[in-house]
Amino acid sequence: MTAVAAEAPRPGAGTPPPRTALARRRMLGLDRDAWFLLLPALIPVVVLSVVPLCYGIALAFTDAQSGVTRSTSFTGLDNLADLRLDSLFWESFRIGLVWAVCVTALQLALGLGLALLLNQNLRFRWLARTLALVPWAMPEIVVGIMWRLVYNPDAGVLNNTLRHLHLTSGHTDWLSSLSLALPAVVVVGVWMGMPQTTVVLLAGLQNVPVELHEAAGIDGAGLWRRFTTVTWPTLRPVVLSITALNFIWNFNAFGLVFVLTGGGPGGKTRLPMLFAYEEAFRYGQYGYAAAMGLAMTAVIAVLLAVFLRNRLKEADQ
Repeated sequence: MTAVAAEAPRPGAGTPPPRTALARRRMLGLDRDAWFLLLPALIPVVVLSVVPLCYGIALAFTDAQSGVTRSTSFTGLDNLADLRLDSLFWESFRIGLVWAVCVTALQLALGLGLALLLNQNLRFRWLARTLALVPWAMPEIVVGIMWRLVYNPDAGVLNNTLRHLHLTSGHTDWLSSLSLALPAVVVVGVWMGMPQTTVVLLAGLQNVPVELHEAAGIDGAGLWRRFTTVTWPTLRPVVLSITALNFIWNFNAFGLVFVLTGGGPGGKTRLPMLFAYEEAFRYGQYGYAAAMGLAMTAVIAVLLAVFLRNRLKEADQ
């Protein structure tokens, strides 16, 4: 008996100790206490995001319209087939791409320049960083109303300034011009979204090792050389992330352009979200508007898939 007991494996001597039921539940992700802690965060996400998304996807395959007496029936892919031939929607889609690309590119360029400036050891740097966040802290509606006053053709700040500088007659109607409305709205989008890009890039710049800059300076590298060989390789993942997110946010823009132009003049600033809004709440075509949302969601999903695929490739390398 003693010999048999001596030959038997002891806990901790080559074999793991037996797991308790609580440990097994935790390994399987079945800890009820953890789920109760997650519920306050999961319930709003499910109710406000997942459920409306699923309902919108289902609505895209119906002929739902406004009116309590109208019946709703399943139509399959009819809405998507009609959408494929809708030239007005694809024109708004093109305008949305132009808007998103221009705003995202300018936000990155100006945000990077401002982040490099705010990363320097300047006097009152704390004040400059605080003021740089002001546009980001303002609601879209307030920004839209403010810039409508700036662009006012009669008493706007912009026209008055140009008139005093003798650059124009000072009566340009920026938001009603077919050629100037979209550039004017792009300027507002860049002004409002640049602080977010600046903050993210500034955080990335502060992670660049100072020793590398000092070593490059000792080797005789100039400012541009140090930026391309030291700063940019470290900052590149941050740039990719904020650029992808900015493009998605800008493509889905609604409130700012709605307040500034309402999609006019002549549909020159009608972004896809504005077009879907008009179809749903002006013309009552809920099913068709949901199909537009489904198409835009598919585009965003493809962009996210490409972005994540490239990031995973970079992580593997």
